[in-house]
Amino acid sequence: MSKTTHTPHHQPKGEHGTTKSYVIGFILSLIFTIIPYHLVVNKVLTGNTLLATILGIAILQMFIQIFFFLHLGRGPKPFYNVVFFFATAGIIVLVIGASLFIMSNLYHNMSPREVVKKQAQEEGISQIGGEKTGACGQLQDNHVVTISGGIATPSRIEAQQCDTLTFINKDGLEREMVFGPHPNYHSYGGEDKTLLDDERAETITLNESGGFMFHDHLHPSLTGYLTVAP
Repeated sequence: MSKTTHTPHHQPKGEHGTTKSYVIGFILSLIFTIIPYHLVVNKVLTGNTLLATILGIAILQMFIQIFFFLHLGRGPKPFYNVVFFFATAGIIVLVIGASLFIMSNLYHNMSPREVVKKQAQEEGISQIGGEKTGACGQLQDNHVVTISGGIATPSRIEAQQCDTLTFINKDGLEREMVFGPHPNYHSYGGEDKTLLDDERAETITLNESGGFMFHDHLHPSLTGYLTVAP
């Protein structure tokens, strides 16, 4: 009579957590949920600082969930599962971070109103339904700024609204002409940057009145001043 030998099945040690580890994970998760809520509701931080703090706390939450509840890396599971997990998480963080950066950059450099103004200027639409769009219906005088030897000539321009301004690059260097002080430039009339290659001319419409500084964002020492009378 044969005897059947049963091999006892033992669960790998350390594959599952203990009650203590679950309680610690729960308390940490609760703490790192309350902190961002407190920061937002009580306005302790704002802007990019708040966003960076919340993202940092979210990453901590992810690690807490991984080690205290998912037990990733414990037991006989292949190590490459851990590698694949962190690679996937890294790609997700990279995509989200890049998306936020792009959206923030677009928001600060060009508002929806400026986009509409630029499109209206390109189409020559000065009014819609009797309301002005901010675009010029008829262009007037043209003012030329020549860039040579790292100097803009003339460096001071006085113009009227609906005149045009032409940049001519004769330096052999790529230029990015922007308005405002370096590095916090701003758009003008819906134009963010005016890119200039060697011997290339670009013209913009002066549809905003006031005093403006312009400079080369790539070489900030090149500056000039523009005054646009209404």
